[in-house]
Amino acid sequence: MNPDLCAVDLAKAYRLLNHGPTVLVSARHAGVDNVMAAAWACALDFAPPKLTVVLDKATRTRELIERSGRFAIQVPTAAQLQLTNQVGNHSLKDEPDKLARAGVELFELPGHNLPLVAGCSAWLACELIPEPHNQAVYDLFIGEVVGAWADDRVFRDGRWHFEDADPAWRSLHHVAGGHFYAIGEALKA
Repeated sequence: MNPDLCAVDLAKAYRLLNHGPTVLVSARHAGVDNVMAAAWACALDFAPPKLTVVLDKATRTRELIERSGRFAIQVPTAAQLQLTNQVGNHSLKDEPDKLARAGVELFELPGHNLPLVAGCSAWLACELIPEPHNQAVYDLFIGEVVGAWADDRVFRDGRWHFEDADPAWRSLHHVAGGHFYAIGEALKA
């Protein structure tokens, strides 16, 4: 397990997504694990903390979430660009060895039966809040955050510290067609 992993107060969990990164969504059901990339995820509420993510009907991860009622959101790093691109462009339905081919290493945290992606900068364990209409019509899923962790080399004291971290820790931001940006320098108002 990552020795730099630290728990994040659920009251501050929204800050893990507030900067709009591309995320990795993972889920498990009946012994099947999967990870996909998603560009449309955001914080929704503070107490209890909630988030939203858009998951296309064609994805295996969505099926696992609908069956298990839980999922994880992870913030991948610039060092994970190729991994993020690969899990976002290949389907477990077509490639049963998708995760191994992308170099995904999974781990678990006690009390959460979820596959978490090693090497990310943040992890949010979520319980699905069923909203059948939104899921069917808009592909919009709502999760209540029940656990949150970050790597303290880049997130500590309730905020990101990208300016102090190695550039490999910067978050990815997908803009379309396989093009990403990494978060830039910090600016203060």
